[in-house]
Amino acid sequence: MSHAVVLGGSLAGLCATAALAPHFDRVTLVERDGYPDEPLWRRGVPQSRHTHNLMAAGHRALDRLFPGVLRELRALGMVQVRMPQDMRLLMAGGWVDRFPGNHVVLSGSRDVLDWAVRRELLKLPGVEVRQQTEAVGLLESRGGTAVGGVLLKDRDGSAWAGWGEPYEWEADFVVDATGRGSQAPDWLRSLGRDAPAESVVDARCAYATCVLAPPPGHTADWKCLLIQATPEVPRSGIINPIENGRWMVSVSGMGGERPALTHRAFLDFAKGLRSTELYEAVRDAEPLGEVYGSGRTENRRRHFERVKDWPDGFLVIGDAAGAFNPAYGQGISVAALGALELRQALGRARVRDTGRLPEGFAQAMRKRIAHWVNAAWMLSGNADMAYEGATEGPLPLPARLGMRYTSRLLDVATHDPLVANALFDMTHLMAPPQAVLRPRVLNAVLRGPRQPASGTSSHGNSSHGREYA
Repeated sequence: MSHAVVLGGSLAGLCATAALAPHFDRVTLVERDGYPDEPLWRRGVPQSRHTHNLMAAGHRALDRLFPGVLRELRALGMVQVRMPQDMRLLMAGGWVDRFPGNHVVLSGSRDVLDWAVRRELLKLPGVEVRQQTEAVGLLESRGGTAVGGVLLKDRDGSAWAGWGEPYEWEADFVVDATGRGSQAPDWLRSLGRDAPAESVVDARCAYATCVLAPPPGHTADWKCLLIQATPEVPRSGIINPIENGRWMVSVSGMGGERPALTHRAFLDFAKGLRSTELYEAVRDAEPLGEVYGSGRTENRRRHFERVKDWPDGFLVIGDAAGAFNPAYGQGISVAALGALELRQALGRARVRDTGRLPEGFAQAMRKRIAHWVNAAWMLSGNADMAYEGATEGPLPLPARLGMRYTSRLLDVATHDPLVANALFDMTHLMAPPQAVLRPRVLNAVLRGPRQPASGTSSHGNSSHGREYA
């Protein structure tokens, strides 16, 4: 009877479990925390108190892993935001013209998203969830050439340290989806293997977020308002629509500036963005809760794909493989796309028919997971390199040239739909980073920015906008 184990029960783990379920007789999902019975915050997802957008490729992958979940999320109140026609967007190059596009963001609270996906997962046959259980190591099999399970321990209120003694849990395949805090490098060392090299870009970004009720009588020609940071004005802010007609509003500072966590300081910080539009929208809004902060936002990727003596039967996915600055909204999409890639590879390998994984399966899958990490890194990691101190030492020439091209790209994209669509294809992970180097895009970028189109104001509003109560 084939058995797989997934470590970590956040969205990456939920997606990985759904990918494995059709191909294994039994899949055990191991989660250190306990799940709430309602869509509520839990300790294991601290970022859930902050703004979340599901990018186009991400929510399409999610709906393939959990058919019908997008319909359920919309029924629960998550909001579709068409980009750019429903979004008031100030990029580094200026306000982006509003035009009918093909990119849709799903906006809502992380608590609702997680809860809906968990409910869909528990409908799958052969899935069991072990809550209040933590992985502490890997087990070897096949004479030390593969991983054959995990060491687990359960929360035990009667124990002095709150946890019981470790015990063995055998499996044919183990997936680590434990997030930024993954211990996989240490686990590999304990098996006598090499730990992966790491790449880190840390712009020292810190967030503050509050849920607000829009001001009475509020109308606007946007659903979402996003003001991006620049190295010259290293502050950003976003108003996201969430369930029940509320706003989730986040502001952030780069370079080590941390917004204070009071409502008055929150508003004062918002007043210092590159535009006062966000401040003007929220200054009379009613706070519906506390202001919450988050400071662990570095881009960190672990190059598991480069480890030469990789043990078969073990894979790392999601933030445990590549974590990104949440400002770019890439993490959930990368996790879902990696899980979908895993499901498809298992199908091609006919694991359900043969009852076993082909030799070398995990080694090959590492490169497919790295592919999606690379795609997101081209946006988040490279963009954050522009901030002083984000990397150690001077930037290499290719990175400097890439930054110069990106700067000009952002200037041109504000008033050129062709270039803007290529940029959105990349940021939504609908196309590889090379999309912004297509000949027509490259020619437009080299020509440089043009004036706003007729019918577009100096602030980037267009005749395509409409009002939303």
